[in-house]
Amino acid sequence: MNEEKNIVFDFIGDTADVEVREPVVIGITHGDINGVNYEVIIKSLYDKEILSLITPVIYGSSKVLNYFQKQLHAVDFQYFVMQNTTQLNKKKINIVNIFDQEIKLDIGKSNDFAGSLAVRALEQAVNDLKKGIIKAVVTAPINKSNVQSKDFNFSGHTEYFADRFNTPEQDTLMLMVHDNLRIGLITNHLPLNEVSKSLSKDLIVHKIHVMDDSLMRDFGIVKPRIAVLSLNPHAGENGFLGSEEQDIIEPAIKQCFDKKMLVYGPYAADGFFGSGNYRHFDAVLAMYHDQGLIAFKSIAEGEGINFTAGLPIVRTSPAHGTAYEIAGQNAASHASMQEAIFMACEISQNRDIFLQMNKNPLKLGIAQEITGYTRVDETIDPFAEEAE
Repeated sequence: MNEEKNIVFDFIGDTADVEVREPVVIGITHGDINGVNYEVIIKSLYDKEILSLITPVIYGSSKVLNYFQKQLHAVDFQYFVMQNTTQLNKKKINIVNIFDQEIKLDIGKSNDFAGSLAVRALEQAVNDLKKGIIKAVVTAPINKSNVQSKDFNFSGHTEYFADRFNTPEQDTLMLMVHDNLRIGLITNHLPLNEVSKSLSKDLIVHKIHVMDDSLMRDFGIVKPRIAVLSLNPHAGENGFLGSEEQDIIEPAIKQCFDKKMLVYGPYAADGFFGSGNYRHFDAVLAMYHDQGLIAFKSIAEGEGINFTAGLPIVRTSPAHGTAYEIAGQNAASHASMQEAIFMACEISQNRDIFLQMNKNPLKLGIAQEITGYTRVDETIDPFAEEAE
C-alpha cells in the first residue's frame, strides 16, 4: 500500500500549483514521566487518521508507554519500538527507547530520576533535529527544578533550544498561540523585580523584529499588525506611574513604525484585553511572563500552545505543566498537546511555503494584493491610549 500523502493546492492568480506532501516527521519528547505527559500523548495520537498528516516519533520509554496504555485501556493504540531513528517506520507511531532498564514510576511526584530522563529525551531529539531526521519537535512539559544538572542549566525549554542551536536568547521569542490569538514575551522566566531593569529600547525593537519575521515566515501573514503592551498601569500615565513607556517602549515602537512596520501601542494590558482590542491585531507583545500568560490562558481556556519563534528549527509545546495533581487519573485534557502537534506540522509547512514564495517575487506581490496587507490601516492610531 502506498504511504499516506497530503495533496496541497496553492492558488496564485489563475493558476494552481499542485504539490503532493508526505506526512511531516514530528518528534515528541516525553518530558516528566510522573505527570500527565504519556496520557495526553496517547490521547493525541489515538486517532489513526493523524498518520496521514504526521509521522510521530516519541522520545521516551516503551515500558512507560505500555504502562499508561494499559491504564487508559487504549487497546487499539499501536506503535513501533526502536532503539534509534534509523529504524523509523513512516506508517506507524514510533517510539525511541532512550532508556532500556526498568523504570520505577512515582506518579504525581517529582524526582531527579524523572528529570534526568526528560533531559535525555531532549538531547536525543536535538541530535535528530540537527541530522534532519525529524522536521520539528513537540516538547511535553518538564519540571524546571528536577531537570537541573550539568547538562541542563536553563530556566526552560526556550533557553535550552536557543543554546543547543547557537541562537542568542534575544533572537528567540516565547510565543503563546491559540487560533488567531498570539502573545509573545519580551522577558521570559524572570522574577518580577528584575523585569524593568532588563528592558531596553534595543531589546524591544529586536523582539518586535523577531515577532514580525515569525508572523510572516511561520504563520503566513504578509504584513502583520503587532500591538505592544505597556509595563506600568495606565501605560505610565504620562510618566506619573512610571517612565518606561516614555523612555523605552514608545521610542522602540516609533522606530519600528517609521520603518513601515505595523506596530502600535503601548497599550495598558487591562483595558486592551478587557475591551477585546486584541482581536484587531495579529499578535501582541507583552513585557513580562504573567502579563501575557494570564490573559492568554484566560482567553484560550485550557487550550493553546507555546511556540519558540526565532529558532532555525520548529519547537512547540502544550500550554500546561506536568499537572502532577491529576496524573494517573485519566482526567487530563489532550487538547493543548494535540494542538501543539498540529501547529508544529503547520509551521513546518508554512516555512516551506515562505521559502518558495520568496523565490518568486511575483507570487509574493500577488499575495500581498490579495490580502490587502500592502496598505497601512489608517484607522489604528499607533500611539493611542487604551480607553479606561
